[in-house]
Amino acid sequence: MTSDFFKYQAQTTPHPLAMKISHANGSYIYDNNNKEYLDFVAGVSACPLGHNYPKVVNAIKEQLDKYMHVMVYGEYIQKPAVELTKLLAKNLPYPLEKTYLTNSGTEAIEGALKLAKRATGRSEIIAAHKAYHGNTMGSMSVMGYEERKQAFRPLLPNVKFITFNKEDHLKYITHKTACVILETIQGGAGFIEPKDNYLEKVRIQCSKVGALLILDEIQPGVGRTGKLFGFEHYNCIPDILVTGKGLGGGMPIGAFTASSQLMDSLQDNPKLGHITTFGGHPVIAASALATLKEITESDLIKQTLQKELLFRKLLVHPLITEIRGKGLMLAFLTPSENITNSVILKCQEQGLILFWLLFEPKAIRITPPLTISNDEIIKGCDIIIDILNKISNEHNKITN
Repeated sequence: MTSDFFKYQAQTTPHPLAMKISHANGSYIYDNNNKEYLDFVAGVSACPLGHNYPKVVNAIKEQLDKYMHVMVYGEYIQKPAVELTKLLAKNLPYPLEKTYLTNSGTEAIEGALKLAKRATGRSEIIAAHKAYHGNTMGSMSVMGYEERKQAFRPLLPNVKFITFNKEDHLKYITHKTACVILETIQGGAGFIEPKDNYLEKVRIQCSKVGALLILDEIQPGVGRTGKLFGFEHYNCIPDILVTGKGLGGGMPIGAFTASSQLMDSLQDNPKLGHITTFGGHPVIAASALATLKEITESDLIKQTLQKELLFRKLLVHPLITEIRGKGLMLAFLTPSENITNSVILKCQEQGLILFWLLFEPKAIRITPPLTISNDEIIKGCDIIIDILNKISNEHNKITN
């Protein structure tokens, strides 16, 4: 199967991890030799309830027995999608009340950018340096990392970039600006949180000049930061909220939410302002609905901040220079890219899954399922500290 993987399935890097997956359950993934791996990544934040969560699996199976795809998005009334969007509205502040369901986070970003242009009649988009919003052409246009973009130019015109957390750059948001798009917490850049009421100040400037504020919650959303959505920490309500990843409970989904007035502008002039065949797919919507119900009706969000404290208590080592992030959206940094690579690969050998971040080569991702137990956190952190000790000892032997 390994040779077929490399021969027939397109790869994203020259050196994929290429672990052969047998099955997954709870906080663990198992390979074809039945070796278990404690999962500190959760599919890159996409599995907030872990693997094969019974309520999610049952919701999928029940919907499968009723119907799967029956019509392109938005034409027929399908209960899972209606109930999902209703539950989102119930848990979001006014005026975020109407949601467009898509197939992925990057498609939701595309829809949000189109909505901002349609609603304002403006074309200028402002994004942040080191931002990541997806990899389609529009989403890549607002990616703030030229190395990943240069091979695919030309991209969308009239996109300008500001530096996240730099208040002086807010002056570039003007009456020409259709929208400002930001990650609530910058993901690929290394889990950078907004500081000194930054998002609140962005919100004020956008309102002042009539620009729309899009917040990308594809990673921090759905309970990962200790609130249902990350913006709730920062006194900033966006005009358009984008989510994905964890919302699907392990199934592919994206969504953008806005006021009814804004969202309705996609209905006409032109009609079909955004269309998608499989967005709002009933099986995926059923999975997302079960996931959102479990997260909002349980104490998992409250536990998230307690588990963050446990991670910060346990991950203390001379080779850990910093821990960034909030809740269970954490990243720890090492002194060098080589050490980071070594930690991730050696931890996998020892049965612990960690992963990289896109633009910060020294950072190591820790985004486990919200359902992870304290004992599992302790077990995984013990592996990390043991690996770091071995790396330190090897370094000391070389230098001595």
